[in-house]
Amino acid sequence: MKITEAMRVLQFGDSMLPVGAFSFSNGLESAIQLGLVSDAKSLHEFVLTVTQQAAGVDGIAMLEAYRAARAHDMEGVLRVDAALWQRKLNEEMRMMTARMGKKLAEMGIRLFHSPSLTQWLASINGGATPGAYPVGQGLLFADLDLSEGDAFAVHQYGVASMVLGAALRLLRVDHLETQRILFDVNTRVASDYARICNARLEDMAAFTPELDILAAMHVKAHIRMFMN
Repeated sequence: MKITEAMRVLQFGDSMLPVGAFSFSNGLESAIQLGLVSDAKSLHEFVLTVTQQAAGVDGIAMLEAYRAARAHDMEGVLRVDAALWQRKLNEEMRMMTARMGKKLAEMGIRLFHSPSLTQWLASINGGATPGAYPVGQGLLFADLDLSEGDAFAVHQYGVASMVLGAALRLLRVDHLETQRILFDVNTRVASDYARICNARLEDMAAFTPELDILAAMHVKAHIRMFMN
């Protein structure tokens, strides 16, 4: 079973998972247009910033959703979804998390019998909850009986790989440079998990004004490759 579990983690951590992540840059496109990111060094710093911020917001929500699903507490799941949505301040970030969340739920239900995802998707379709992607990740891993540590690792990997995949299309960086950055991010995941694993919903800290400004500017950009 450990081999099967490892394969499940690899599958749902794959950057090619069909949830639409390739359509988003997580703020990188605007950062490049403004000259904040221009080379491998500044890209590295940007990815670290984004993943640190994601751990303290989306990562906490994902763990809370995972724990609520394990306790068969769908009301708790919906509370997590609402709390995370309230911390998404701009239109494009909300669009990203809702589109990817719904796609993940639909895919999970097609792949295996997932009680939590089934209930959650019904609530999304009924307009009762927004359907944020990290919440869906928590439900998916809970129903697969995988550990919350695995879920957190996949979440952080996904954030980094989304930005780095966009960087390959936007910057003069090669695959070896992006893999070096990803390797460094991976070494930090355990400490990020230790930092937030005992946090509560009210501890989610979304104060990253520069990222919010970049996302707001991207909405009105005349030329853009990505949805955000």
